[in-house]
Amino acid sequence: MRIDVVSIFPEFLAPLSLSLIGKATETGLLDFAVHDLREHATDRHRTVDDTPTGGGAGMVMRPDVWGAALDSLLEGTQEPVAAPRVVLVVPTPSGDTFTQRVAEDLAQADHLIFACGRYEGIDSRVAAHYRETGVEVREMSIGDYVLNGGEVASIVMIEAIARLLPGVIGNPESLVEESHGAAGLLEYPVYTRPNDWQGKEVPEVLLSGHHAKIARWRRDQAFAKTIARRPDMIEAMPPENLNKADRALLQEAGWRRQSDGRYLRPTEPPTQG
Repeated sequence: MRIDVVSIFPEFLAPLSLSLIGKATETGLLDFAVHDLREHATDRHRTVDDTPTGGGAGMVMRPDVWGAALDSLLEGTQEPVAAPRVVLVVPTPSGDTFTQRVAEDLAQADHLIFACGRYEGIDSRVAAHYRETGVEVREMSIGDYVLNGGEVASIVMIEAIARLLPGVIGNPESLVEESHGAAGLLEYPVYTRPNDWQGKEVPEVLLSGHHAKIARWRRDQAFAKTIARRPDMIEAMPPENLNKADRALLQEAGWRRQSDGRYLRPTEPPTQG
């Protein structure tokens, strides 16, 4: 995969040179580059923004500067059928929510371009223009809050996407069991040595060496955590992901099985006046 990031603060992306993402770049699993938007400004002050049309606070990033920067990265990629999948990702608080499912989808792309806005954002015509020219544009939000720019959000998304690429994570099985992974559950509690710390002992089943019992205990714990913290994930779980023991666990916890095999959380008891 190739990932390009355009920003007025290229040094902001330095953390991506560390750890597994940095190693993936060094070994050629990932082609990663950061570009300075100001290199595409045309005046001696390297101006990339202007006042909002119609008035208002703040500044808006100019479409002509962004157009020049993105055209330089998209050159030769806008081909018909069988062309590489290129996605322009625009971090914005008003975008669609970035989730693990979105990360999995974007990990299938060939080329991702992240456009990091600042100030009041990028002129809205930029995203509209590239959509009209056939580019896949994804305006994405990493949560219901506002950042000073798109760099931090891009780092979050790039790390979530790049770790899914083949060869980046040493043990691919960890991607299945972790929170929001293919299992559809939050991850079970994890432990290591010493077995007794501050009077708290590692659960005995984990020391038993009985792999089937350990697997069942971990799955039960994952269900318990997900039921308590994210019941919506249980309700969204496809019936084929549930085995007999899972269904028994849910029924014991008061969950109601529907005609389509999915489960609904228990009805809240009436409030006592």
